[in-house]
Parts: sequence; structure tokens; C-alpha cells
Amino acid sequence: MTEAAELPPAPEQAREVFGDRYEDAVRYAELLAEAGVQRGLIGPREVPRLWERHLLNCAVLSEVVPAGVTVCDVGSGAGLPGIPLALVREDLKITLLEPLLRRTTFLTEVVELLGLDHVTVVRGRAEEVMGKLPPVHVVTARAVAPLDRLATWGVPLLRPYGEMLALKGDTAEEELKSAATALSKLGAVGTSILHVGEGVVEPRSTVVRVEVGESPGGVRFAAKRAKAARTGRARRRRG
Repeated sequence: MTEAAELPPAPEQAREVFGDRYEDAVRYAELLAEAGVQRGLIGPREVPRLWERHLLNCAVLSEVVPAGVTVCDVGSGAGLPGIPLALVREDLKITLLEPLLRRTTFLTEVVELLGLDHVTVVRGRAEEVMGKLPPVHVVTARAVAPLDRLATWGVPLLRPYGEMLALKGDTAEEELKSAATALSKLGAVGTSILHVGEGVVEPRSTVVRVEVGESPGGVRFAAKRAKAARTGRARRRRG
């Protein structure tokens, strides 16, 4: 039996959540179960629970993403949560940021196959692209790192008064408390724990929201962004 044969049928909630993009969501699930497993992007034991634990769990993040904003999905991996979010929200402009070549290759293939014209794949680490990519309204992440470390990568990519939305599990409240000092230094002005996906996923998805003020990343990162921007402008002039 192949890994693809273990993929269960899409639950009824998937039709409601993905709407006109339902068939594309099914194809993405198939890609994860086949190429995703073969390339080591997702574990074979995850295939039977791809819909509930991964696709739907990520798609409901759309409930708390504002309309028409720019999004950077940090450490996108196999495209979670970026791809499900892109399938349900064509009003967003999404960048999938991932440092590993085998993952960005897969992401590029998925984006092209599903015709996600509002999605761009960028290979790199967050600290490497700061100042090279335009700051975004929203940074998303899932299962990348503990919140304090994740914030050092994600928050500096935000534009002033943006927000980071991190999908977390049972440790969300504990992580938020532990990261309080680090978040304050990074320019956070507000934090909260949200629960999304009522009637779609059980338990509901837990999201940690970190809102930033005028200087996302703090003074040190603001200086670094400014330096990177000046370097980029100088290179473009020479070019």
C-alpha cells in the first residue's frame, strides 16, 4: 500500500472552508501524502491526519488575518500554514520563506500547480532577508521554534503596527509568559491567545498574536533594516 492510499477522504468541513478551492486543497493533500512524504517534508504517520491536524488546522488561521494584507510565512516547510491560507484567502499577498532548497523546490511546484498567483516562494532565513524583502503586515508561523526565538526572526520582518500570528498547541500560554521580556525588547505592544476554527477542527486551533508598535524588532533591528535598505539601494544604482 502506498502512502497516498492512506490519505483519508476530505471531511465535509473542507468543502465549506476551502469553497471554490476545494479541489486544489485535495490536490495539495495528495501532494503532501505522496511527494511530501517521499522527500521527507512530512512524516508518513501524519498522512492519516493530514486534513484535521494540518490543512484545516492551518486554514482556519484566516479567521484572524485582516483583509488585503501582505503576509510572510516564516519557516514555511511544506507550506503550512501558508498554502492553506492562500487557498482560502486570495485577497492576501503571501511570501513563503524557507531556507532549505528541497522544501522551496516543493513549494514552488505546489504554487505553480495550484495556480497560486498571489504567492511567492523565497529561499532564505528570516535574518538574511530582513531589509531585502518589503516589511509585511502579518508574519505567520507554525511549529518553527519556541515563541521567544521565533519572535526574533519574525517580528523584525513586520512593518510598523503589524502582527505576528503563531499557531501553537497546549504550551501557548506558557510560551507567551516565558517570552514576555524578549517580546517587549522586540517592540511588542500587545499579546493575546486566540482560538479559531469553531465547528471545523476539534480542538480549535490556538494562535498566539503578537502586536508591534512603531519599531518592530526594536532599535537594534531598525538600524539593521535601515543599513540593509541603504545597501540595496546602492546596489541597484550600480546595477
